[in-house]
Amino acid sequence: QVQLVESGGGLVQAGGSLRHSCAASGFTFSSYAMGWFRQAPGKERELVAAISSGGSTYYADSVKGRFTISRDNAKNTLYLQMNSLKPEDTAVYYCARGPTGSYYYTEFGYDYWGQGTQVTVSS
Repeated sequence: QVQLVESGGGLVQAGGSLRHSCAASGFTFSSYAMGWFRQAPGKERELVAAISSGGSTYYADSVKGRFTISRDNAKNTLYLQMNSLKPEDTAVYYCARGPTGSYYYTEFGYDYWGQGTQVTVSS
């Protein structure tokens, strides 16, 4: 069965860095687009970054230049490197499987989700 298991996250001061990992299993990881979403308290879940099966990337304006999404198909693992963190980055972060090929910009294009990990950025 499809599984996405996240690790990383935690508490960090503003300006710090964190790296999320998402270990995938149960499907041909290299064939699928993948995404990182986040949901802050009282807000809707939003797409933070996405990567196609071919390695093309998308970033939300709010994280562009600070976050980097990458994938290691040999290890079936998705990553999100987060630098220059701000208090407004505080949220639960989720990895998700997209369609084969390219990514979608909304959560409705993603069918399997990780368990979510909390990121808290203190000022």
